[in-house]
Amino acid sequence: MMARAPTRSTAPPRAGTVVALDRAIIQRALRRRQRYKYVKPRVECEGQGWKIVSPNCSRSVDPQGGEIEIAWLLRTPQAWLLHARDHARRVWVPRAAGDLGSLLSLLCEDPKREFWQ
Repeated sequence: MMARAPTRSTAPPRAGTVVALDRAIIQRALRRRQRYKYVKPRVECEGQGWKIVSPNCSRSVDPQGGEIEIAWLLRTPQAWLLHARDHARRVWVPRAAGDLGSLLSLLCEDPKREFWQ
């Protein structure tokens, strides 16, 4: 009797599923950011999305210069949601919804300094 080869699902991931490819896209996009280009942010799985964590070089949030949460990208069935961290209240605040590319551009450009403080 022949052994069966393991089967792999070829179906696309369901909405709300965190996919490693998304992480790679986010990591690549972060290289284009306008602020704090000399630090190396990390992308971590957070619930059904991705959290960006970075050293706080300006020390505006953490006087010790430790790592702080910068942004949270959440995939929903309708769109991606981009959140900024309100460090004083310790909550995520929704900032924009749309496709991942547009939200990454907003995050990397950060014209209102909502993310990279």
